[in-house]
Amino acid sequence: MKNTHNIKISSFVGIMAITIISFVLMDGCKVPESIANKSGAQLWGENCNRCHNAPDPKTYSDDQWDAAIEHMRQKAILTDTEINKIRAFLKSAN
Repeated sequence: MKNTHNIKISSFVGIMAITIISFVLMDGCKVPESIANKSGAQLWGENCNRCHNAPDPKTYSDDQWDAAIEHMRQKAILTDTEINKIRAFLKSAN
């Protein structure tokens, strides 16, 4: 009888732990307001000028910007939201 009670308690604790971890992880997937409220132009200026002079958006074609963005995504550790906003801004200049 005692083993059955211990198994029920262990199962309950395990389910609660999984539930709490799930909520924490889901909350971590939200886009921070500091990113969500900024335009692609703002994000481009803040992130790209941090390490180098960012070229005029008209400097490159859409395909060239796609290649540059993919390269810089890793170097600058940008989120998908930041990349999508920056890409849209740069392509709007062409």
